[in-house]
Amino acid sequence: MKSKNVNWLVKVAMLSAVSTVLMLFEFPLPFIAPPFYELDFSEVTVLIGAFALGPVAGIVIEALKILLNLLINGTVTAGVGEVANFAMGVAFVLPASLIYKRHKSKRNAVMGLVTGGITMVVLSCFINAYIMLPVYGAAFKMPIDAIISMATKINSSIDTMAEFVLWCVAPFNLLKVILVNVITIFIYKPMSPLLKIHN
Repeated sequence: MKSKNVNWLVKVAMLSAVSTVLMLFEFPLPFIAPPFYELDFSEVTVLIGAFALGPVAGIVIEALKILLNLLINGTVTAGVGEVANFAMGVAFVLPASLIYKRHKSKRNAVMGLVTGGITMVVLSCFINAYIMLPVYGAAFKMPIDAIISMATKINSSIDTMAEFVLWCVAPFNLLKVILVNVITIFIYKPMSPLLKIHN
């Protein structure tokens, strides 16, 4: 049992480190959202860990990834952004891994990824509208109207926070979910033998 626990901890630590490195390679999608929204693929490793090692492992990897990134890059939102990112990550990973855990099949993996993705996209809209954007604006002494105007330059029909969330936040996170899910589906099976817990 002790050996199994050590094995689990080592693999969680390894996946957390890989997720942290992937999180460093962020890039904007200026055709969808303002440049302070950046896409990364760190959630792929978190999902793989959650599928192979269980939902608790996924949550721990998500938390360690955020904490390590905070230590490396610091924060511009007094930690609120990091808490919001953790919440969105858990909203994605937890439903996916719980559904997959019930019966480990490709069908359940896809169903879990779709469910987790939808949950994350919906939650991200609320978190951005009521937490992230107000805090970001306060941190940079930028009125909400100025943030919305950045989106207006991308899509002239955006005039309100609701439109910002609908035409920037939701499509950005939906694209992220689709890309992360496709990559996860393709690489999970080849990687899963390496993550098997041995007694």
